Amino acid sequence: MVSLVFQGASALALDAKGRFAVPSRHRDALAALCAGQLTITRHPDGCLMVFPRPAWEVFRDKVAALPMSAAGWKRVFMGNAMDVEIDSASRVLVSPELRAAAGLGKELMLLGMGSHFELWDAERYAVHEAAVMAQPMPDVLADFSF
Repeated sequence: MVSLVFQGASALALDAKGRFAVPSRHRDALAALCAGQLTITRHPDGCLMVFPRPAWEVFRDKVAALPMSAAGWKRVFMGNAMDVEIDSASRVLVSPELRAAAGLGKELMLLGMGSHFELWDAERYAVHEAAVMAQPMPDVLADFSF
């Protein structure tokens, strides 16, 4: 599998049918990596995770291997997963169930998170980011150089 790292934020709009356009800077990489095949599922922070299919398969296998004590989280991740494809107009359809679960409105933020993306309602993301920035740095970043 080709190792790609997705990064950066893109402000997007959700159309009336629940589709968003994949930013042009990610289109070629997604076409090469997964032929436009993606999987979308829920994230514990209230957004959605958008995986290129090969990255989803790695994540899915890790989730499937979790012990029974994590059965609830298996349901959150795997039970809500939807396989989708980037259409000929470079759009991705987000199911009504996933749109409702993440509280997606018209304005979205797509964040590159390495092997996958996070898809946020823009207003919810602004609130989330402000809350993170208001907290003290976690200990794990104490020796991190900026």
